Amino acid sequence: MPKLIYLASPYSHDDSDVRERRFNEVCRVAAKLMKGGEFVYSPIAHTHPIAQFGLPGDWSYWEVFDTLMLSKCDRMFVLMIDGWFESKGVQAEIRIAEKRGIPIKYIKELF
Repeated sequence: MPKLIYLASPYSHDDSDVRERRFNEVCRVAAKLMKGGEFVYSPIAHTHPIAQFGLPGDWSYWEVFDTLMLSKCDRMFVLMIDGWFESKGVQAEIRIAEKRGIPIKYIKELF
């Protein structure tokens, strides 16, 4: 059975250009992982297009959904791009993964 990676990354920011840049970066990394044969779920890559239709972009809205999705994953990768350490959502996701015993790998750049 294939293993599923939860790819955590920062998203929320007052500047829409920063949000868009973060979205594009996590999509690029997710694509590289998938080209390498990995199965990846990225809450940002998979929900950003939907959120643009009027959904909030903050952790308080997505917490229950992301917790459910993380519980279905076998591993978590944390993409250490600008804002990851300050991100309320990323830090919460790390705590959830630790509590559930999900292995965590911190990544800066691929290839």
